[in-house]
Amino acid sequence: MEPLNGLLIVVRRTLAELARMRWSDLRFDAADTTLLVLVALAATALLMLAARSIRAPRRRRAAVGVPALLPVIRRSPLSAVRHLPLLLFLLGLFFFAVALADPLTAFTREEVSYPGRRIALVVDGSNSMTLQFETERLKANQNRAYYTAVASAERFMQLRMKGPYKDLIALIQFGNNAYVVTPFTTDYENVLLSTRLISDPVNWGRFGDGGTTILEGIAEAAKLFKAFDFANASGNLMVVFSDGIDDQLQVKGATIDRLVATARQSAIPVFMIRVAFKRKFGDVSQDRLWQPAIERTGGRFYPASDESTILRAVQDIDRLAAGRIDVREYTAYEPRFAGYALVAVGLWLSAMVLKLGFRSFRTFP
Repeated sequence: MEPLNGLLIVVRRTLAELARMRWSDLRFDAADTTLLVLVALAATALLMLAARSIRAPRRRRAAVGVPALLPVIRRSPLSAVRHLPLLLFLLGLFFFAVALADPLTAFTREEVSYPGRRIALVVDGSNSMTLQFETERLKANQNRAYYTAVASAERFMQLRMKGPYKDLIALIQFGNNAYVVTPFTTDYENVLLSTRLISDPVNWGRFGDGGTTILEGIAEAAKLFKAFDFANASGNLMVVFSDGIDDQLQVKGATIDRLVATARQSAIPVFMIRVAFKRKFGDVSQDRLWQPAIERTGGRFYPASDESTILRAVQDIDRLAAGRIDVREYTAYEPRFAGYALVAVGLWLSAMVLKLGFRSFRTFP
């Protein structure tokens, strides 16, 4: 079902792009070549008809006797419908010719919608993340909470890449302070490369910011949404990976209640996966602090004590993160033949189905 769903999404996206285009914005760089191809095809068809008529044996037309038709019997007004397959074929030929002319737009600015979210991945890189956390399927570099957290973020990204989404993803690392590793981008490979860089033991050893201030990471992500003018827009999401060992309720004058209110006002639900091996909810004393705060943003709090809990949490967030985002796109010399080719194929298939599947389109009145 996933390949079929992906195909339907591509078809809908292509048709939506075709509907947004204006004929006056198109340039046809291969118009002359297309004209020559069409002339060659027409000439080939005429030559084949001529050769067939010459090679066909001359036969006397057989007389066919038909019963007399009463003059009161009128021709059916629907008899012309039999020509519908031919009309569909000719219309498809027109769209094929347009696609063959290689239409493109020189420069456009479009407001488009895609399935997906604007997602900020916030990873705790503090010294407390050195505690043990055993994994197998996540393939973390070492059995430490930090490497498990980064591998969990990477697994979440892989799930999004397998889906039909076109997310904008940012990566943030925090300790006592927060740092933007990768700003919002649709380049998944760039974000994956960043996760692998920060999960390198040498690079983490150079991080040098050993404290844990979860509010700092959340605040930095909120500022990033605002910097990209995404605040107050639909489709925002924040995912925090941390051991949750932090009871600091205020950072730089902003309290936890204020940050929660800001997240709710900006429609940025926060999901937090608390990574602490063999520690159920409540075994980390700060769980009762962070769970209500996280859930007030519209997100969820996942006390992950083992690998299977993390995997379920990541899948749950992926399921809940289905949505749509509005994006302003600027394109230069963008090919636009796909929509016309898709319409041509659709018309030809429709003509073939009518001709071969219904006897009424093969009758001779």
